[in-house]
Amino acid sequence: MQLNFDKFNFQIKTENNKNYIWDIVRKKYVMLTPEEWVRQHCLHQLVANGFGIGLLSVERSLPKSKKRYDIVYLSTLGTPKLLVECKAPYLPINEKTLNQVAYYLSLLNVSYALLTNGLQHFYVSRINNEIKIVQEFPTISKISD
Repeated sequence: MQLNFDKFNFQIKTENNKNYIWDIVRKKYVMLTPEEWVRQHCLHQLVANGFGIGLLSVERSLPKSKKRYDIVYLSTLGTPKLLVECKAPYLPINEKTLNQVAYYLSLLNVSYALLTNGLQHFYVSRINNEIKIVQEFPTISKISD
C-alpha cells in the first residue's frame, strides 16, 4: 500500500509464508504487519528529515505502565523529545488515538508528538501548556533541544 511518505527502499524477506522487514533502528527483521509498514516508513522519514538514527528508540515500555510506545526521539542527553504513535493505514486518527497519545505524553513528559496512520500525519507540540496541532511531518529543526 502506498503511504504518504517519501519513497524508500526496504529490505523485505519471506520465511514460512510470512513477510519480514528490516528495521534500521533495531537492526533486525521484524514481522511485516500493517502497523509495522507505517512504523518503518516513519523511521526512514524521520532519518531523512534530520533525526539521528542513533537517537531513535523503538517499541519500548513506557514508565509506570505496561504500554509500549512505537518510536521516541531522544535528545543527546537521553531525554525524550518526540513521541511517535503509528497506526495501521485502515485505522483513523480519532479522539481515541488522541487520548492514547495524551496519556503517553503524560508518562514521558514530552513536548512533541507525531500521530500517523501513514496516510495522515498530525504533529502536536505542547509548550507552556499550549497545544498546537499541525497536519505535517516534523523535521529536526521543529524540535527544540
